[in-house]
Amino acid sequence: MAERATDQEFVDFVVRQIVNHPEDVKVERKIDEMGVLITLDVNPEDMGMIIGREGATAKALRTLLRVIGAKNNARVNLKINEPEGSEKKARSDKRSIDEVVGDINV
Repeated sequence: MAERATDQEFVDFVVRQIVNHPEDVKVERKIDEMGVLITLDVNPEDMGMIIGREGATAKALRTLLRVIGAKNNARVNLKINEPEGSEKKARSDKRSIDEVVGDINV
């Protein structure tokens, strides 16, 4: 019978397939009163790939972990650590409707 992969091994495997720097992937697993907490650290350059467009990749990972947890009667959560020195980029391309309409040439 094949050995069952753990939730931690699952996250480690999937994330290493997605990122450009698989050697920088670190996955830790802790158990507390809230259930299982999987903590993920990746190279700062790979954060966008892990989060995905509008958070879709991270949401999909969390959904799959919930399924794995339900199968094993455990609550599994995923925390993605923000890399040291990274800054959340504010969108500077936001303009008012007046500016946008003013740019339209008819």
